[in-house]
Amino acid sequence: MRAPDFWRDDPPSIRARLLMPIGAVYGALTAARMRRAGASAGVPVICVGNFTAGGAGKTPTAIAVARMLLAQGERPVFLTRGHGGRLAGPVAVEAGLHGHADVGDEPLLLAEVAPTIVSRDRIAGARACREAGASVIVMDDGLQNPSLRKDFRLVVVDGEAGVQNGLCLPAGPLRAPLSAQWDFVDALVVMGPGEAGRALAEASRARGKRAFHARLRPDPSAASSIAGEKVLAFAGIGRPEKFFATLEACGARIVARAAFPDHHAFTGDELAGLRAKAGNHGAMLVTTCKDLMRIAEPGEIVALPVAVEVDDGPALEALLGNAVAQARKG
Repeated sequence: MRAPDFWRDDPPSIRARLLMPIGAVYGALTAARMRRAGASAGVPVICVGNFTAGGAGKTPTAIAVARMLLAQGERPVFLTRGHGGRLAGPVAVEAGLHGHADVGDEPLLLAEVAPTIVSRDRIAGARACREAGASVIVMDDGLQNPSLRKDFRLVVVDGEAGVQNGLCLPAGPLRAPLSAQWDFVDALVVMGPGEAGRALAEASRARGKRAFHARLRPDPSAASSIAGEKVLAFAGIGRPEKFFATLEACGARIVARAAFPDHHAFTGDELAGLRAKAGNHGAMLVTTCKDLMRIAEPGEIVALPVAVEVDDGPALEALLGNAVAQARKG
């Protein structure tokens, strides 16, 4: 989906106010659902989620969390719903066997780092994670899903967008009222700069919860390869404009840009049009790694890998290690 522009309006627009009654019902139902007791997964569960619909950097943060756990000698296995994929699961993602149409784009990225299970049934998925050898499960998304008990809940927010107009779907981006969600948060990661993110970090600390600041850092080699080059940039992610800004920060000369909805399935005609336009400009075609997973024959298309860099990363790693140890003590 592409986030509606009116979600950004503060104070809320007339359209948002008209949708507020529906949002109030949706938010109340989700908040009640979040209070249900979840089943034990049999191993510690770390959930990387967010307050809102739309991209905030959950998947790269989940990857950063898994890398921290790997450094501690753990055997993390990702558990994800597989948004956009046709397989309900549980299924272990295998490169070369599964494509984005099977499991979605994000699981393909996760599987490059650690074993990944796609399952719409989280309890069955947890069982599959254990069978895959998990010493700890890392959930990519699922903060509002109550089926599994979570031992550590890390919420990612975009520093610039925050919670936008602060209303619940469909009037705004929140999945449940913010006041109801704070009880289900153990720590916050603010991705990128922005006043909205700073305010949420202060609110987190006021509640006695750690708040970390982070950013997406492009791979240095890939960044240097596009510095000074003419680029046609395209992306089908939650906030394409952030990707475009990253390219400009790398020194790329963007001659054209194309934004698509999150998880967009690119058609042959769309890709042919992008290639033709890039050729007319004498430009490179550059997209995100997530988008590249949805292109069957990327050819000359270049992806810009990024990784999460966390301020005070050792403190977050210590929190994760302590949560896992406490979960094992019962």
